Parts: sequence; C-alpha cells; structure tokens
Amino acid sequence: MTDTGVIPVPPDPGSPAARTLPFATPGGVSRMVNAAAAAPSVHNTQPWRFRRVDDATMELYADLDRLLAVTDPMGRGLGISCGAALFNLRLAVRMTGHDARVTALPDPAAHPDLLATVHATPGDLPDQDERLMYDMIPHRRTNRFPFDDRRLPGDVFADLVRAAHAEGATLVLIRGRTARRVLDMIGTADATLAAAESYRAELACWTDPSRRFDGVPEHAFGPRPRDGRLPLRDFGLAGVRSSADFEADPQIAALFTRGDGPLDWLRAGQALQRVLLAATVHGVAASMFSQPLDLRPVRHRDNQAGPLGHVQMLARFGYGPPVPRVPRRSVLEVLDPVEVPHV
Repeated sequence: MTDTGVIPVPPDPGSPAARTLPFATPGGVSRMVNAAAAAPSVHNTQPWRFRRVDDATMELYADLDRLLAVTDPMGRGLGISCGAALFNLRLAVRMTGHDARVTALPDPAAHPDLLATVHATPGDLPDQDERLMYDMIPHRRTNRFPFDDRRLPGDVFADLVRAAHAEGATLVLIRGRTARRVLDMIGTADATLAAAESYRAELACWTDPSRRFDGVPEHAFGPRPRDGRLPLRDFGLAGVRSSADFEADPQIAALFTRGDGPLDWLRAGQALQRVLLAATVHGVAASMFSQPLDLRPVRHRDNQAGPLGHVQMLARFGYGPPVPRVPRRSVLEVLDPVEVPHV
C-alpha cells in the first residue's frame, strides 16, 4: 500500500460514522432486548422472541406458544403486547444515535410469526424527550391498586393524546354517563369470562405461584374493589383477597386504531406503550381493561367501526401508590440462541 503521508482524521465521536451499530456487540444486543422485553403484555405472557440478523438488524417474532387460546384466540392481545415491545426496541435504537426503520409483517405468507424487522440507519442523537421516555422503561408499571381522587391536569392528558397520535392511534377520555356505561360493559364481560371453566383454567395457569419469570404474581393482583363498581380483572378468582375502596370516578380512556387487523394491533401496542411511558414521565399510574375486547366477535366488518375506528384498549389513569415490578424472562430466553454465540 502506498503511504501518501496523509494522517487520516478520525471521525467526530458525535458523528453517525463513529457510532456503534446497536446490535454489533453482546452488550448492545442485551441492552436492546432488555428494553424491548420490559414492555407490558397480556397476563405478563411476554409473547415475543428476537433474532439478531446482523449488526444493524433485529427481527421481532410472536411466540405463538404463549398465545392465550381462550382469552385471545386471534392474537389481538399478543399483537398489542408485541407492538409495545417493538416501541421499546425502537426507542432503545434511538439511544444509540440511529433511527429505527421498521418493516411490519415483512412476509406474512411464509412467516406469519415474523411481526417486524427493525433496521438501524444513521440518525441524530436522541433528544431530551426521547431520553426521558427511555429512562421510564424500567419504571413503568401496571397498577391495579386504588388511585386517589385527583384529576389528571388537562395538559397532562393532552400529552398522552399526542403520544397516541404520534403512533397513528387516537386516545379519547371517556366522561360522565358514557364512562359509567363502559365500566358496566366491562363488568358484564368480566363476569361472562369468569363463568367459563376454560377461562378460569387459563387464568390459573398464568397466575400459578410456581411461575418465576412470567405470569401475574399475587403481589400484582391488587385488592378487590369493595363496592364492585370498578371491574378490574380478578386474577385471584380462586383465592381470598383483601378488598379496598377505589376512586369514585375513575378516569377512563379508549385507544382507537382505524383498522382491526395484525398491522393495527402492532400499531396499537406501539401507541399504548408510548402513552404509558408518557404517563410515567408525569407520575401517572395506569391499568388496562380488555375484557369486552376479549369477547369481541372474531371478524369485524368495516361498517362496524365507529367514527374513530376500532377500540383496541381501555385504560384507567390516575395517581396511585408505587407497586413492585413483575417478573421477566432473561435475554437468553427470548433471543434466538443461534444468533448469540458470545452473549
């Protein structure tokens, strides 16, 4: 090689050329997957798998062995759960100074369980809002305990609405008599589900005390509402639990997407997680209701959608006590072992 006598100038550490690709090192892969796997999921089933393709690319798969056959036969809840993990993965990629280019359902005919491919491309450094959201990932919780009677300030709820909109979804606060009707509908659906032996067996499987790394542990059940007016899912159907007074006027919101198929479920999950992280930034607690959606007919005609589209999740927001985390599977359990020879 000819020596030109020119000393090459190293790239600026802040420039895209100097940044390590997110999946190039074992530590990077671990950070990306840990962030993604901290997402909420139906019954804490954690129904996802990840496959490292190359230094810049990761694939997200549905773990169909974790599909709730009774509660979620079409995989709507699974898709929303994986969408939440996808949002966390995108956010973790942004922390490396890269943009996350997502291809959703890249090959549905040959690989229906391949939900998304995430490819890192050069980008700007993350801004303050992105960093703050990322910092909230390990602090987000599902809170099934009583909230106090403080109302969310208008600017806080507006921030949650913007978070949903940024992901192509719509978040609407449900007030007054409509809120009461929605809560009654949730209660009726919950009672219908609880009466089915197959549902009780499925719930018992995912609340079994012997589960150490997934499922819903007893400390996350929360107490039973004393007056029965707040229809939280009863994860302790077979046991005796304490009861408590919950807020008299729950703050309920509905998350909508335009359609109701696998792409929409992924979109809803990303929107939901962005909303939940935004809520965590503001010190707002949240819990979810999906019982009426669990009973929704398998197929929907477009003319069954309302003006805002299809409801994908109902959520309760407020100010509640701190709650402990629920268990998580390790990186090695959710990452394709073929792709981690040195992790």
